[in-house]
Amino acid sequence: MRPDGSAPTALLGGVALLERSVTYALGVLHRVGPGDLRRPTPCAQWDLGQLLAHVGDSLAALNEAADTGHIALKPQAAYSLADPVTAVRDRARRLLGAWAAVRRRELVTVGSLPLAAAVVTCTGALELAVHGWDLARASGQPEQVPAALAEELLELAPLFVVAEDRPARFATVQWVREGAEPGERLVAYLGRRPDWAG
Repeated sequence: MRPDGSAPTALLGGVALLERSVTYALGVLHRVGPGDLRRPTPCAQWDLGQLLAHVGDSLAALNEAADTGHIALKPQAAYSLADPVTAVRDRARRLLGAWAAVRRRELVTVGSLPLAAAVVTCTGALELAVHGWDLARASGQPEQVPAALAEELLELAPLFVVAEDRPARFATVQWVREGAEPGERLVAYLGRRPDWAG
């Protein structure tokens, strides 16, 4: 929440924000190939193939939320070992239509915990945008998270990533240069070095 108690504007447009993050990630995925799977990523514990597995799990959960209003805590199989890039790309494309087809959903149950659907879609948007950036960097692509999308996600990031999440889920906030673009500030807040290059 903002200091005046109001919800960030981005939180009110969760599905649209999620769609924009998916579109950015899809643009990156179109330039990732099978030969990239062993490349290092900004997530030090994962190579690109492992990062794709994680993104595949996230997409499956978001599709499940759209389809059923529930996310099980047991992850589904993330992707085909034969072609993980195509499998994750297909899940991302499916997600674009899945939430657009939902007429009205106020709540999504995660395990047994009910959450506002906007919280789920905004969390998904944040995760897919930053992992889209991870995939871009790992595959040698220069694209930043689009500035307007990054600005909105920067407004939400402190709601979803708090001090208790560091250093277990996210590294410490990284330094950014003066005049840094919104995409650079976003990934730095989420523990990535904006100048990372594999």
